[in-house]
Amino acid sequence: SKMARGPAFAIFISVLMVVTGSLNTICAKWADSLKDQSLNLTFNHPFLQALCMFFGEFLCLVVFFLLFAWRKYKWHQANVEGDGGAIRDLSEVDEPTLPQFNPLIFVFPACCDILATSIMYIGLNLTTASSFQMLRGAVILFTGLLAVAFLGYKMQRFKWLGMLFVTSGLAVVGVADIVFDSNPLDDTNAIITGDLLIIMAQIIVACQMVYEQAYVQKYDVPALFAVGLEGLFGMTILGVLLFPMYYIRVPPTFSADPEGRLENVFLAFKEIYDNPTIAVALSGTIVSIAFFNFAGVSVTKELSATTRMVLDSVRTLVIWIVSIPLFHETFIPVQLLGFGLLILGMFIYNDILLGPFIRRSILPSMGDSNPCNSCCLSLWASDSLEDHEPLVNEDDP
Repeated sequence: SKMARGPAFAIFISVLMVVTGSLNTICAKWADSLKDQSLNLTFNHPFLQALCMFFGEFLCLVVFFLLFAWRKYKWHQANVEGDGGAIRDLSEVDEPTLPQFNPLIFVFPACCDILATSIMYIGLNLTTASSFQMLRGAVILFTGLLAVAFLGYKMQRFKWLGMLFVTSGLAVVGVADIVFDSNPLDDTNAIITGDLLIIMAQIIVACQMVYEQAYVQKYDVPALFAVGLEGLFGMTILGVLLFPMYYIRVPPTFSADPEGRLENVFLAFKEIYDNPTIAVALSGTIVSIAFFNFAGVSVTKELSATTRMVLDSVRTLVIWIVSIPLFHETFIPVQLLGFGLLILGMFIYNDILLGPFIRRSILPSMGDSNPCNSCCLSLWASDSLEDHEPLVNEDDP
C-alpha cells in the first residue's frame, strides 16, 4: 500500500534519490576533469565509465536476491513451524517465488542501454554537466512519440502541450550553451557535438523504455530485478566489447587516446594507478547508481511515478547549482528560462498540479455557455486510465 512505511520513509527515499542521482552525474563529470600529471592526460574513458554504471546496476540484482532470500526465510519461519500446518492456514501470504519469464528479454534493452550510456558519456566529455542533465529531458518527447507509433497509445492533448514546452526548454538550453559560451578555450563544435550526442542517446533510451513497457509489464518483473538483469547483461556485453574497442582507431573528436584507440582500458588503468582520485570518482558512480535505482524504484512504489519525475527535476537543479562552482561552468541566466520551460513541460506532461488545478478550479467556474470552455475541456480532459501513459523514468547515468 502507498505510504505503508510512513512519511519518514517517504522523505528518506526522496532525499536519497535526489542526492544519489545528483552525485552520479557529478562523479562522472568529476572523473572527466581529473588529470594524470605524468601523462598530462585528462581521464576520458566513456566506455569504462559505462561499464562502471552497469556494475552499479548489477548490484541491484544482488540486493534483489538478498531481499528475496530474506523474505523466503521469514515465510518458512512463519509457515513451517507448528504442527498440522495450522499456522499455514492463518498465513495470508503465499510463498515468495521468482517471476516466470525468459531473462534474455533483457538483452535488447541492455544493448540499448550500452549504446545510450556510452554516447551520453562521450557527450558529457564534450559539454557541461548541467546541460547534459537538462538535455536528457528530451527522453519524454521521444518516448511519447514512439509509444504512439508502436504501442498504439492515445496521447491526451495536454501531453502534447507538455512535450511542446519540454522541446522549447531544451532548445533554449542548447542554444544558450553555444551563444553565451564566453570561454575562449571551449570548442564550439565540440559543445554542439556533445549536445547532439546526448539528444541522440535519448532516442535510444526512448526505444528501451517502449520495449520495456511492452515486455516487462507483461511478465510483471520487479523493478530491482529488471534493473539488475540489464546491469548484468550490459556489464557482460560491454566487458567483452572492450577488447575489440582497443584495436579500433577513431578520429580525435571521439577519443582523446594518444594512439586514437576507441577505448584504451590499459591506459585507463595506468591513469587510475597514477591518480587514485579517479578510482574514488568511479566508485562514486557505481555506488550512486545502485542507490539511485533502489531509491527510484522505492519512490515509484511508495509514492508514484509522478513524484519520481518531480524529484528528477530537483536533481537537475542540484546538478546545475553544484556544477557552476565545482566545474567552473559559466552561469547563463537564459538557461533559467530553459529550465523553467523544461519543468513546466514535465509537470504538464505528467499531469501534476497544473492540469488537476485547471480541472478542479478553473473549468467549473467558466460555465457551459463560455465558448472557451469546450476548447479547454478537450485540451485538459484527463483519462483516468493510467495505462495510457508511457513510462518515463529509469536508471540513468
